[in-house]
Amino acid sequence: MSVLVILLPPRPRDTGPVQVPADYAFVFSSDGASAARQGRAAADQLPRADSVCAVLPDADVSWQRCTVPKAPAARLRAALGAVLEEQLLDDDDAVHLALEPGAAGGQSAWVAVTHKAWLAALVADLERGGVPLDRVLPLGQPGSQPMLHGLPAAHDGGEPLLAFSHADGAGTLRLGGSLARQWLATVDRSQLRLTAHPAAVAALERWAEAPVAVLGDAERALQALAAPWNLRQFDLAPRHRGMLAVRDIGRTLAGPAWRPLRWGLVGLLLVQLAGLNAWAWRLDRTVQDKRQAMNRLLQTAHPQVRSVLDAPLQMQRETDALRAAAGRPGPQDLEPMLAAAATAWPDGQPPMQTLLFEPGRLTLSTLGWGDPQHATFADRARAAGYTTERQGNQVVLTRGGRP
Repeated sequence: MSVLVILLPPRPRDTGPVQVPADYAFVFSSDGASAARQGRAAADQLPRADSVCAVLPDADVSWQRCTVPKAPAARLRAALGAVLEEQLLDDDDAVHLALEPGAAGGQSAWVAVTHKAWLAALVADLERGGVPLDRVLPLGQPGSQPMLHGLPAAHDGGEPLLAFSHADGAGTLRLGGSLARQWLATVDRSQLRLTAHPAAVAALERWAEAPVAVLGDAERALQALAAPWNLRQFDLAPRHRGMLAVRDIGRTLAGPAWRPLRWGLVGLLLVQLAGLNAWAWRLDRTVQDKRQAMNRLLQTAHPQVRSVLDAPLQMQRETDALRAAAGRPGPQDLEPMLAAAATAWPDGQPPMQTLLFEPGRLTLSTLGWGDPQHATFADRARAAGYTTERQGNQVVLTRGGRP
């Protein structure tokens, strides 16, 4: 699964309005372990990947330890701010808090603290560029193994910085300051892991008097993916959780473990399409055969018909013409319709007074009939193959239905 790691720039220390950068440093990995590509690009030009994470510089995250308050999820952020009120250097509204993964109420846990407006502006800028962040990670966090990483100087002529982490916290120190020496004296040198940016390796080796492993920004950012942290909590939590869940399911199904299932579904779909096409071809052949049989029947019964356009209609017309030539009435003539009306006439009713006949339509007077008589007449007429329509004191008899 491909991963895009965005290295967020350090936060400016001025008090002016938050300015988003014109471009971002990024690392693209096809497997999440090694860098396949890295560079800088604007938010809308960043590479697309299955998972997108952003990492915060060490100096922009501070760590506080507290007892997690027992509060509902909707009020946990406010409760955390109240617990950490004395430990925070900024107002509660100005900072963003993120709780250690798996922390439960009443337990001691780490809380990551960073500048809220700055981080929110970067997240919003990336998402406007079509880069939805799955996670926001710290480059370093408190851990059981003491670690020391050398960072290059922030400007020409400056001294390198040290990013440290151990069981009691994490942060940054100046290489030449006394605090760095004090920290080094409190850790077990045999357990200490020393790494540094290529530009700070020499300075850190002189300071620590020990060999230092080279660890570039790209490699360190990829190592941060293994941490369970995600600073997108509370106010910065993703809003569209349903869409994210669907996207996560899609990523899972797109993984190599599900490749046999995907090929099986594609094969099943192709078989279904082939079967539907074969069934449609068979139905089309059946329809063509029946149409040809009707055409042959028409031309056999009426050889004078040369061109067949609508076999059933032409058959009906030719049959009606032969019946008329023989002097025999059809079902829409007056005699059969009068016979049907006489058969359907309700019991106990006097003979009809008036009638009006049009080809296929017989209108009868039903003065004095009630609903039962009309219903009886309609039922009997329907049995003979005719339909009725009540119009006031009249009923209209037409050919229709099936006897």
